[in-house]
Amino acid sequence: MRLNKFISTAGVCSRRKADELIKNGFIKVNGKVVDELGVIIDEKKDSIEVEGKKISLPLSYLYILLNKPKGYACTANDEKGRKTIYDLIDLPDRLFSIGRLDYDTEGAIILTNDGEFANRVAHPSYEIEKEYIVKIEGDIKESELAVLRKGVVIDGERLPRAGVKLLNFENNCSRISVVIHEGQNHQVKKMFEAIGKSIKLLKRIRIGNLKLGGLKRGEYRFLKDLEIVSLLEAK
Repeated sequence: MRLNKFISTAGVCSRRKADELIKNGFIKVNGKVVDELGVIIDEKKDSIEVEGKKISLPLSYLYILLNKPKGYACTANDEKGRKTIYDLIDLPDRLFSIGRLDYDTEGAIILTNDGEFANRVAHPSYEIEKEYIVKIEGDIKESELAVLRKGVVIDGERLPRAGVKLLNFENNCSRISVVIHEGQNHQVKKMFEAIGKSIKLLKRIRIGNLKLGGLKRGEYRFLKDLEIVSLLEAK
């Protein structure tokens, strides 16, 4: 196996980032620094260290869909001492999330120990859709929806286009579906802030073809084989 693929599959980082670590001399194979790209290693015999820490491939791969509640951080160790999504998962395996949801955002998030799968699903070039339900106070004009669809401009930079649809207006609140591909940091929040709307609820309900369905807040389930394949084949 190529060294960069081993590092990626072990969940350390993407292959591109692994190449940077290799070139900068942060990787050791059997105790010796390797700084050349394209090195082939024996994943069953060789000892690999990243910045002094030995890494290995998981014995088996796990793929989990979690319905993250508000009030949980998407990190293993939160510097503010807040609850994290790992408090919700009763498994001995070391997992990491594919992307993040803000502390006050809820909904679908995938956790795995398969680094190659995580990098594939997270990479913007594969254009895996992510659908959110946004609840705002008051109504929203069709002209404002059009601005969101086109991509709002912030500090001279236009955010990516989005699929935006008003679902209903009830109890003086608008409920809106937002579909994005790239998932830039805080993209949905920035979109609504740009048109002067404050979000009361933000929930991700779909990643590709993977839907929350009846999964309750704080619960998780293992992905089915067909669901894993659909994410890998999405584009």
